[in-house]
Amino acid sequence: MRVRGHLLPCLCAGLLALLPAGTSVRQQAAPAPPHQHVTAATAAAAPADLAIRFEALLGQHSVLAADLMRSRIRGDDDFVQAANAALGKNTADMTDLIGQLFGAPTAQQFAPKWSEHIVALFAYAGALANQDEQARKEANEELTEYESELGSFFAGASHGRLATKDAQAAVVQHVRHLTDQADAYAKGDYATADDLYRMGYQHTYDLGLTLANALLPPKQSAVLREPIWRLRSQLGKLLAEHAVLVEDVTRAAVTGTPDFKASGDMINANTRDLTGAMDTLFGAQAAKQFQALWGDHVENLVAYSSAIAARDQARQQQANDALRGFEDKMAAFLAGATGARMSAPTLAAALLGHDEMLLRHADAYGTRDYTQAHNVAYETYENMFEMARQLADAFGATVAARLPQGGAQTGYGGMAAVVGSR
Repeated sequence: MRVRGHLLPCLCAGLLALLPAGTSVRQQAAPAPPHQHVTAATAAAAPADLAIRFEALLGQHSVLAADLMRSRIRGDDDFVQAANAALGKNTADMTDLIGQLFGAPTAQQFAPKWSEHIVALFAYAGALANQDEQARKEANEELTEYESELGSFFAGASHGRLATKDAQAAVVQHVRHLTDQADAYAKGDYATADDLYRMGYQHTYDLGLTLANALLPPKQSAVLREPIWRLRSQLGKLLAEHAVLVEDVTRAAVTGTPDFKASGDMINANTRDLTGAMDTLFGAQAAKQFQALWGDHVENLVAYSSAIAARDQARQQQANDALRGFEDKMAAFLAGATGARMSAPTLAAALLGHDEMLLRHADAYGTRDYTQAHNVAYETYENMFEMARQLADAFGATVAARLPQGGAQTGYGGMAAVVGSR
């Protein structure tokens, strides 16, 4: 299945506009991140908030890059264009954040390096789509070079707090998750591809903490070990992944692609991880109650997407009505878990907003408005971290302290044991 060549000039042009004069683009077929606006360091946001943002953007990069590669393998040109735009926005946001954290000169070094590794990933997927082994090897060689460059960049920015070999190893693992999932997807091994999709998200998200811990000065990074921050980080990771995976299964349901079952398995695995988190925080009985409610929530979101595919408005409305019942029940559960520090009406409104965004995404996807679908998905992903902040603050430090301890590479423990046991 080949991607038609008329896409390539417009995809390449945006990247060329991004790179500074004299930078060579070593792959001609390239995604098109928009022009970057790099800001100077600012005290407007606390280091802890910026570190969460760093984790979120890195995790989001992983799933957007995987989606871009998969759409190119499928030969889905319209989706490629929309996924490319979302990935460009993520790159712009990440470059801006690097500027806030470490200053404009560092961000100006980061932007072309990061964009060039996206170029090589895009070329790698194109080679798989075209069944061109020589092009795949060439793209892989480019990725190896960029891995070294990015690792050296992060090590240099840490002022000796992060060893070059460790930084390079982390980048290598990130890239391997993406290329290996693309290999499996191209072969039709969707279960393996989706396992790697999740591993890639989780690794890259946690890489954000590893980097923030090394790149921030010690006085600023100390807050990253506080229980409330760790809970915010880990809840954000799982809730944002929930949104990503619901959107993935929506795509598979609406388009009827053969990876629907594997997509469903992914979202079920995320539900198990969230349930494990509730077990850690509140015990087995609360976890069992949560799993029943959350499972119904996921089933109704999938039912809504399936009804769109079948053009069955009655089933759509039935799923929508069922979601209203979920929101009230889950709000009551969480209000009890927070000791009423968040009221049931406030929680119900937050859950309603979450569900409405996911339904808007499904509606846009159903009409093949992929640009709107990606815009809504981006908004939904970011919203999950505000929800995680509110929940972590409401659960409180005593509950947050129940998280297992660990190193920065596993989110200081966080839900690593839960995720690892699925």
